[in-house]
Amino acid sequence: MVLIHRFKIRQTERGFLFEDKEFVRTLQPRAHWVLDPLNKARVEVLSVRNVWVETANLDVLVKAGAFADEAEVLNLADTERALVWVDGRFAAVLKPGLYALWTVFHEVRVERVDAREPRFTHEKLATILSVAGSLQVLESVSVEAGHVGLYFREGRYASTLEPGTHAFWKNAGRTRVIDVDLKEQVADIAGQEIMTADKVTLRLNAVVTYRVADALQAVTAVEDFKQAIYREAQLALRAVIGTRELDALLSEKDRVAEELAGIVKGKASAFGIDITGLGIRDVILPGEMKDLLNKVTEAKKAAEAALITRREETAAMRSQSNTAKIFESNPTLMRLKELETLEKIADKAKLSVVLGDKGLADKVVKLI
Repeated sequence: MVLIHRFKIRQTERGFLFEDKEFVRTLQPRAHWVLDPLNKARVEVLSVRNVWVETANLDVLVKAGAFADEAEVLNLADTERALVWVDGRFAAVLKPGLYALWTVFHEVRVERVDAREPRFTHEKLATILSVAGSLQVLESVSVEAGHVGLYFREGRYASTLEPGTHAFWKNAGRTRVIDVDLKEQVADIAGQEIMTADKVTLRLNAVVTYRVADALQAVTAVEDFKQAIYREAQLALRAVIGTRELDALLSEKDRVAEELAGIVKGKASAFGIDITGLGIRDVILPGEMKDLLNKVTEAKKAAEAALITRREETAAMRSQSNTAKIFESNPTLMRLKELETLEKIADKAKLSVVLGDKGLADKVVKLI
């Protein structure tokens, strides 16, 4: 029967002596002789080159003070987390629990964090989130440029997050981040059937441009501000178009759009939205109404053309009458006009002219 056991502990190791499953003492590097008449002694050897102390007996060793000053012991409560840096490099995020880290061969630095505030901020957040295992403890949220994030904690608004990466502790409370786009956006108001004041049914397509002026109001005043804008634009279209006749609508589209924009802008401002523009894009008429309007337009254009022709004829006759009066009052001018006419004829034919005191019409003109 072996009564004495020899245990060799190297420089990179530590030994922990147990007798009958009870911790006795820590064995430093060297050879140890242990008297064990009942063969109940056992030594657990751990490497101190590995930062993490990994043993099923950790709680026993910690309570017994077996690590002395050679390990950093952490006992994290439910409201605590820890950041571990080894040799100046980030190593891990620790959730609640018991941990021990050897400090014999490595420089270990630990940051304890109070997790009662779910949002976690750190100057080296990007480095922390890049380490494998961090996302098991932390949840990251990215807010893009031109956006803001509304942070709610336990259903209550907490703060507004600027563009960038943000992190929150998991299992540290009920949190929610709502992403809100602050850039100008466009909403298409699809065609809907509306009856005008003169009982003509038509379909209208409109477009609304808007931007979020108050992000918190936009997400708390209504359930879905985009749907609310769409609804208000539809109601405004029905209210405005229903009071106008078709001819007035077609001839005053810009004025109608301005009136619509004023109505929708007033409604949207109540939930933090600034309407920057509203326009009527398409007016779609029934087929028979299109044919009728085409005929009306054709008739109008024909009437306008006839009126213009009559105006031109009247002007020509008035001009001829005025010319005749001038010739009648001025015989010399009449003779000059006759000579001008003869000159034009002479360019194209042989002409003999006999001049006298009376007009050319009273002389015999030989025209070959």
